[in-house]
Amino acid sequence: MKKGLISYVEPGSAAYEGGILPGDCLLEVNGHKIRDIFDYRYYSTEEFVTLLLRDSDGEEYAVDIEKDQDEDIGLTFAEPLIDADRGCCNNCIFCFIDQMPPGMRETLYFKDDDTRLSFLTGNYVTLTNIGRNELHRLVKYRLSPINISVHSTNPKLRCEMLRHKGAGDIMSKIGILQKGCITVNAQIVLCPGYNDGEELERTISDLLSVSDCVASVSVVPVGITKYRDNLTPLRLPTKEEAVGVIDTVRRFQQKAIGQCGTRFVYAADEFYIYAGISVPEYDEYDDFPQLENGVGMLRLLDFQVCEYIQANKSRLLAKTGDNFSRKVDLATGAAAYDFIKKLCGYIENVFKGLETRVHLIRNDFFGETITVAGLITGGDLIKQLKGSLISDTLLITENMLRAGENVFLDDVTAEQAESELHTHITAVPNTGSEFVKAILGGI
Repeated sequence: MKKGLISYVEPGSAAYEGGILPGDCLLEVNGHKIRDIFDYRYYSTEEFVTLLLRDSDGEEYAVDIEKDQDEDIGLTFAEPLIDADRGCCNNCIFCFIDQMPPGMRETLYFKDDDTRLSFLTGNYVTLTNIGRNELHRLVKYRLSPINISVHSTNPKLRCEMLRHKGAGDIMSKIGILQKGCITVNAQIVLCPGYNDGEELERTISDLLSVSDCVASVSVVPVGITKYRDNLTPLRLPTKEEAVGVIDTVRRFQQKAIGQCGTRFVYAADEFYIYAGISVPEYDEYDDFPQLENGVGMLRLLDFQVCEYIQANKSRLLAKTGDNFSRKVDLATGAAAYDFIKKLCGYIENVFKGLETRVHLIRNDFFGETITVAGLITGGDLIKQLKGSLISDTLLITENMLRAGENVFLDDVTAEQAESELHTHITAVPNTGSEFVKAILGGI
C-alpha cells in the first residue's frame, strides 16, 4: 500500500474545498516530509498550511489551506498510522505468537511492536526497534502514556529473554522518557527460572527508582500453549512460586506507598489463583492502572456487581416480582470459574427464582495451561457444551470475540456456535452492571 494514501476526504472540510481526492497521497506539510500520523497532526495545526500531494496519475501538486488553528484538515488515511505498523525485531523466549497453532488467519501471526500504537491503543512495546532520535520525537509530540514490556532491567538477562543484542539499554531509554515527562506503564512477564526471585526484586526496585516516570508495573505469568515444539523450555509458576511473587509485590507496595503515594506494582489475578489466595480488596488496586493486563479484573467485577445490586435492589426486585423464574448458562475459563460461580451464587440469593449454571471450558485449542476466558474458542465451546445447557441463553465475556467482530479466535462465528448449541449467545461487557443485567435478562 502507498505511504500516505488518502482513503477518505470529509465533505465540507478544508481538504475537500482544496480539491484533494481519495486515492491521492500526502507527501509533505509545510515543507516537512510526513512519516506518520503524528508528523501529520503536529505540522497541520497551524492556520496556514501548504500540503504537497501526489495524485493517482503520479503528478505532484500543492494545496494552500487557511483554517482555524488546530482545526482538522479532514483527511483519513488508508493506514491509520500513515505508514505501516512496525513489526517486532525480537525473538522472545515467551512469545505467545510463536505458540499459536498453524492454519489460523495470517494477521494473527503479525508481531506488533510499534510505540506509536502503544500511545493510540495501549499496546505494550519493548523499545528495541527504535533509537534515541525516535524517542526524542515521541517526547516532542507528547505521546503519553507509553506502555513498555520491560520484563527485566538486568541488561544481560533482558537480552537473553528477548533474544536481541540491543535490548539491554531499557533503563537509559526510560530515562529519555523521564526527562521528557512522558508517563510509562510497565509490564513484567514472569518466567520461572529467569526473571523471578532476586531478578524480579531488582527489576521492581529499578523501576520504582524512576517512579516520577513509571506510574505502574504489572507482574503477569507467562502464557504457555501446547504448541511449544523446538522453543525454549518454560513452565508455569508453582503454588510456592506464586506465593513468593505475591509476597515480593506486597513488600514493594508498602515501600511505594510512602514514596509515590500508590502501591505502584501489582500482581495479575492469575498469581492469586495459582497461590490459592483471595485477590486483594478493592482499595488495594488504587485506580486499577493495569486492568488490561488482568490485574484486578476479578475484584473490580465483584465490587461493581455488589454496588449495582445494592444501589438498584428495590427497583430490580420490583421488576422481577414474586413469580420471577429464569435459567441462564455462563461459560468461562478455569482461572475465573470459582470466582464467577461464587458471584452467580450471590446474585441467586438476591433474586429468588434465578438459576445459573457456570460451565468451566477446558482450553483444548491452545492447551489446558491456558485458563483465561478471553482465549476460549468457538470450537471448544461447541464441543464441551453440547447437551449440557439448562437454558436458551449462554453468556460469554466479550473478550472471547475479536474486537468489533462476532468471531472467535478459531474463526468460528457466534452464529455458528448458536446454531450448533441451539441457544442464543450474548457477549457481555466486562462491567458489573452489564453482568447483572445480562443474568437477569436485560432488566
